[in-house]
Amino acid sequence: MNTSTPSDLSVSVVGLGPMGSALARAFVAGGARTTVWNRTPQKAEPLAAAGARLAVDLEDAVRASDIVVTCLRDHESTRAALDAVPDEVFTGRTVVVLASGTPDDARRSAAWAAERGIAIVLGAIMVPTPVIGTPDALILYSGDRAPFDGARPVLEIAAPRAEHVGDDPGLAPLLDTAMLEVFFAGMTAFLHATALVTQRGLRATDFVPWAREMLAILPATFDGLAHDVDSGSYPGDQDNLAMERAALQHMVQSSRDAGLDSRLPELMFDLADRQVTAGHGADGWSRVIEGIRDAR
Repeated sequence: MNTSTPSDLSVSVVGLGPMGSALARAFVAGGARTTVWNRTPQKAEPLAAAGARLAVDLEDAVRASDIVVTCLRDHESTRAALDAVPDEVFTGRTVVVLASGTPDDARRSAAWAAERGIAIVLGAIMVPTPVIGTPDALILYSGDRAPFDGARPVLEIAAPRAEHVGDDPGLAPLLDTAMLEVFFAGMTAFLHATALVTQRGLRATDFVPWAREMLAILPATFDGLAHDVDSGSYPGDQDNLAMERAALQHMVQSSRDAGLDSRLPELMFDLADRQVTAGHGADGWSRVIEGIRDAR
């Protein structure tokens, strides 16, 4: 059980863009002894006014705290910055890397840290800056569990939903990428459908209630699709690709008739058509994952 009080906790934040600044403000507001550093010192001044200590340089920032949270552009720039700090400075400290990147980027950072003897935690921030420091803030972490457990009392100040998802350092960015795909695909589908209905005189706000009707179906649909994928079976007892291909053809034609970019419905039609052509027309929509896996 964690018995630390906020005043017992120390954290340094390296990189004070919008997200890094939000993290630092949350740590200060949560009572942690917070040190900040940024290559451009002016970005640190508002945080100093809020109660953070300004480090004189990056090495000073690392020495100042038990937990060093980096929020730089990407993994490569993070490693390049920290390479300037002598190895012995990291002894007894944990570096938390919150950088955008691929699973392999995170694995390279984990390997780099192992070579230098640095305790490291890899994270992926799943919320926008206004949510940081609130109960809804979610950050996914992966890699060695022990450094995460040690840093958790600090990390939960900025994001109470601090979730360790596995020992593979690449798991947090993998889930980040997959979750964002669902998010961006949903937004793009909504905008494409909205373009279609507004071409025929409706307002976007008129369409929202109807879009939400479809949105309400998705959670149960995801459960069914996941079951099919995990079992490797794609039953078409409730739907089948031959029927859905026809509906998708209507989407494609409606888009073309309205003078819209039809590539999104064409992509979905192609996924169905390839499986029907291969003889799987009686299978359900979950079968299209096979075409996604085999992109030839």
